[in-house]
Amino acid sequence: MELAADPGTGSAALPAAPDGSASGAAGGQEHGGGGYHDHSLMSRLTFIAGAGFNAPIGNDGPYVTYGGNFTIGGGLRLSNRISVLGEYQFIDDKLPGAFVAAGGGTNGNTHINSITVDPVIELFPKWKNSVYAVGGVGWYHKSTNFNVEECCDFFGYPVNVTANSFSSDQLGANLGLGYEHRIGGFYGDGKTKLFAEARYTYINTPQITETNGLGRTELIPVTFGVRF
Repeated sequence: MELAADPGTGSAALPAAPDGSASGAAGGQEHGGGGYHDHSLMSRLTFIAGAGFNAPIGNDGPYVTYGGNFTIGGGLRLSNRISVLGEYQFIDDKLPGAFVAAGGGTNGNTHINSITVDPVIELFPKWKNSVYAVGGVGWYHKSTNFNVEECCDFFGYPVNVTANSFSSDQLGANLGLGYEHRIGGFYGDGKTKLFAEARYTYINTPQITETNGLGRTELIPVTFGVRF
């Protein structure tokens, strides 16, 4: 490194310090506004995982009972307010006794697998405790299974054998609201959030027969989980 001469004194002077703003911009990061911001693609990725229970409503009342659900997904933050997620959800509901008996079984269940695209809108993105709206559309596979108990497994216990089953693939949609609590972060910008949400889910399932009335599927999955 060469020292430049000061024309006024003839003595050597140190070169000017480099502009810090240029190096910060080159890295896709900046300081300012009381926080640290990373604008890289990796920083915009978001993931969720959760589990909960389901409440049947509407047309599904006589045909399913309560059950559980499991959800995982990932996507992209388009801004601090809007994200788009791709989600997989598995729903497991039991069947009421009267419906099972009519189907020729001793117990039964309904399984729903879905893959959906779901935009998420943060209503108060800078708050530690916030509310968001979520909804989307996608593919749903529903199977309704009637089981009978038969004897026996290796240890002498009764086992369930499927006596009758109906399944279908169709489009469906969901819409709901959620509450979230931000954890971590030094400037109120932590990416990790605990959430609780409820969504109305509609699936355009066909009737099993022309007379049993089991057509569209309506239920409310309630899910608790983490988003980061």
